[in-house]
Amino acid sequence: MNQPADILSNSSDLSRKQPTNTGALATLVMVFFFWGFIAASNSILIPFCKSHFSLSQFESQLIGSAFYGAYFIGSLILFLVSNFSGVDILNKIGYKKGIIYGLWISVIGALLIIPSANANSFPALLGSLFVVALGFSLQQTSAQPFAIALGDPSTGSHRLNLGGSVNSFGTTLGPIIVSYFLFGRVGNNIEATVTNINTLYLIVAGVFAAVALIFSFSNLPAGTNEASVEKVSKASTSLITMLFLLIGVIIVGQFTDISKLTLLIITLVGIIVILFASNGMAKKNNIGWGAMKYPQLIYGMLGIFVYVGVEVTIDNNFGALLKIPGYLTEAGLGESEISKYVSLYWASLMIGRWTGAVSVFNLKGTTKVIAMIIVPYVAFAVALLASKLYGNDISDLYGYAICVAIAIAAFFYGQEKPVKTLIIVSVLAAVAMLIGVFTEGIVSVYAFMAGGLFCSVMWPCIFSLGVGGLGKYTSQGSALLIMMILGAAVIPPFQGAIGDNPEVGMHLSYLVAAACFLFLAWLAVKLRSVLKSQGLDFDNQIGGGH
Repeated sequence: MNQPADILSNSSDLSRKQPTNTGALATLVMVFFFWGFIAASNSILIPFCKSHFSLSQFESQLIGSAFYGAYFIGSLILFLVSNFSGVDILNKIGYKKGIIYGLWISVIGALLIIPSANANSFPALLGSLFVVALGFSLQQTSAQPFAIALGDPSTGSHRLNLGGSVNSFGTTLGPIIVSYFLFGRVGNNIEATVTNINTLYLIVAGVFAAVALIFSFSNLPAGTNEASVEKVSKASTSLITMLFLLIGVIIVGQFTDISKLTLLIITLVGIIVILFASNGMAKKNNIGWGAMKYPQLIYGMLGIFVYVGVEVTIDNNFGALLKIPGYLTEAGLGESEISKYVSLYWASLMIGRWTGAVSVFNLKGTTKVIAMIIVPYVAFAVALLASKLYGNDISDLYGYAICVAIAIAAFFYGQEKPVKTLIIVSVLAAVAMLIGVFTEGIVSVYAFMAGGLFCSVMWPCIFSLGVGGLGKYTSQGSALLIMMILGAAVIPPFQGAIGDNPEVGMHLSYLVAAACFLFLAWLAVKLRSVLKSQGLDFDNQIGGGH
């Protein structure tokens, strides 16, 4: 997930006028690549594990829950330790060491996957993926401001946009590369084995270790900062309550017969109640609440929760849908055949983000218009080429160019204004999901993949609106928003549990995604209203980047 460059660059003062350290930046963007690579690879791992371990669709979605739940836990640990100590722990150890420690944690997690696979233990595999993502959480929290520290702050947004673009490239290649290691080339009909998994994660661990060593022996700034932080004990209590809710739901799910769908509904309602109750108490007495006293942050946290959740659920349940006989093909696709569709879904996010990156170069007039039309099709061509080199027949993907054209029109209509952009892409995404639900074949596939095109610009819109007007609490608000990546641990299994119901099935379960996008459209209107009541008209005062 790429962060909004404008927010982070404004809050960083680690560097003064200096040239960009291009060598260090080149190393750093490798880390951005692997976040995307591994996250998107889960899309291939999920259908494999479902077959290998004989899982229900809900159970297979626990891979995403373990992965993205680690982001919440990791961010929460840093937040709580910093709050209770009064010192920002990450600032104290430095961003460089934060990345190094995060990489080694991910190395341990990748190596743990090997004995987990050998033991044929799905719970152990989940635990191993949790450790990998726990390392990612620390890396991501460190790498964003570190990228800014590698040059002049005024050009920090350029470096972050570069990182985000490379991250999206990783999400495009991840499913294809992982499919190659698990199944060989398309048409080989190789069944994935434990040996395949061992080889894949040995390589992943080796790459992480190599990057960690490069960082350890490089002559890079430490990025330390001894500034104290304001203690927000009441906000911490609210977040701990949320954690206990999640732990309680997991325990109840393990030791009772209460349906998984019921427990997930309780989780969703509980998170909403905790957030709004926190804001309600903060209005009466804002001492100890910090950024959570601002209603726009609460809406922003819900927005990030739903946005990340729907972005991941579209994809994580996609493999199961493609395998259903009669949906796309008469017999349904095999596990080794779904990678090109999964890859193009994630490439859709790359298409949107590369298009948004055009703004970084300050192009004007006709030149900018031409670039915003050409760049997305270049990204589309890159995605098709990668899939073609793997051995896929991409002839049925050419028609997706129409969806790219619709997305380009939406980006032009949005005019880089966060509220306007969020409304139009949310409505179009909801329409796409409904088309996907009520059609079959390649049209339905296109519609679901198009969700990635519209998701591609949502993060910075929600983020900039959520921290708007927070002033000195902007950094704290940003940390709270990042925690809401938790949505990817809750919404995909929620859809999976609905899809397991034979009266609904996987195809109709995508109504969950449509509902999520309609909620985001409503949220955009609500955020505009809240900010206007505080004298902030973001569409006029802020040019929302992508």
